[in-house]
Amino acid sequence: MVYDVIIVGAGPGGIFSAYELVHRNPKLKIAVYESGYPLEKRRCPVDGDRVKSCVKCPVCAIMSGFGGAGAFSDGKYNITNDFGGTLYEHIGRASALELMKYVDGINTAYGGDGTAMYSTAGTRFKKLCLQNRLQLLDASVRHLGTDINYVVLENLYQELKDKVSFFFETPVERLEVLEEGFRVFHRNGYDDGRRCIVSVGRSGSKWMEKVCRDLEIGTKSNRVDIGVRVELPAVIFSHLTDELYESKIVYRTEKFEDQVRTFCMNPRGIVVNENTNGIVTVNGHSYEGKEKQTENTNFALLVSKRFSEPFKDSNGYGESIARLSNMLGGGVIVQRFGDLVRGRRSNERRIEESTVTPTLAATPGDLSLVLPKRILDGIMEMIYALDKIAPGTANDDTLLYGVEVKFYNMEVDIDEHLETRYKGLYVIGDGSGVTHSLSHASASGVYVARRIAGEEA
Repeated sequence: MVYDVIIVGAGPGGIFSAYELVHRNPKLKIAVYESGYPLEKRRCPVDGDRVKSCVKCPVCAIMSGFGGAGAFSDGKYNITNDFGGTLYEHIGRASALELMKYVDGINTAYGGDGTAMYSTAGTRFKKLCLQNRLQLLDASVRHLGTDINYVVLENLYQELKDKVSFFFETPVERLEVLEEGFRVFHRNGYDDGRRCIVSVGRSGSKWMEKVCRDLEIGTKSNRVDIGVRVELPAVIFSHLTDELYESKIVYRTEKFEDQVRTFCMNPRGIVVNENTNGIVTVNGHSYEGKEKQTENTNFALLVSKRFSEPFKDSNGYGESIARLSNMLGGGVIVQRFGDLVRGRRSNERRIEESTVTPTLAATPGDLSLVLPKRILDGIMEMIYALDKIAPGTANDDTLLYGVEVKFYNMEVDIDEHLETRYKGLYVIGDGSGVTHSLSHASASGVYVARRIAGEEA
């Protein structure tokens, strides 16, 4: 089959590429190939009752499928150039913000119209953070919640399913450059497209690296973020979360001058498992509906590491630490902050007696046996710093789940149009190494779609 546009990956980048192409030029013949399942078939077997830990399915329903890894996230769309990727370096700051706002308009039109938009601009908390050696980053944040995020994706699929050819459970095995266009090989054979948009997300990092090697597309090493997910009573952070919902706070450690940051804050949310390439890590979700909310708030504390030559495998470094956690705990490890400070492992009795009830069934253990000292020191410094603006953060019963790792793709060599050295071959979203968020990934999809639609007009 020959298509006008082939899209590899049905995450946010791929979805918004397809959406914009359909609305800009309905005559285009578009195919989307996705290794995972349709939205309604995406079910994780871990239920916390009969199945308590990851069973390592061949295709992770949390990470792959329509909606990508963001489908079961808490649906936070941060409208900012301060974090979430470097899309603005390619297309300009004004253009990047305009596209993120456009994506927000689509999300609200397809089911998210009743959700809240928060902003950190001009807030009193910026001064409070600066007084305590912390920096609060500026952003507008649309919080859909895991439940409404699902509704939005469901509505977008209904909009696209009769206008785009979706091929689920059909991973692209190989990508080939033709004289005029591109060929994708899959389990059913191959198909050709005059243009190709690759949007495989973080879970497609190894595949993306292979494609770049095979096609001699340049890449450069990127960072890896390693840390823990903190869970504590929601009231401790309520003065921040009630006004800002998510606060992106950055701290530079005294000892090593490493950057530690809060990430993915989930007021009254839950802690969950995440499977990336067979490695079980930890993440967090939150819901818009009050009936699904908990008494806890969780967020990640991540230490960013960039490596210099000759080391190039930053993801491999993060994977090795995550595998060690899996080896010791059979999955995710949980530890009380007080136990970590005292140099002892947590056990079931101490967790049960804690004033914080865990929302994830994890193995009590000792994170100091998993995380490198430099990273652990940075996390502990950050907890004490946060305790100054949110007293109670450093309480003994605060729970730390490990490890949380954010893998970033090797940054692919693309130009200002997000196009590779091959005309018509675009790499977008988190798979490009350029974007690291739902909003930036979605915006990159719209940007490329507009360019293709303009050429076809």
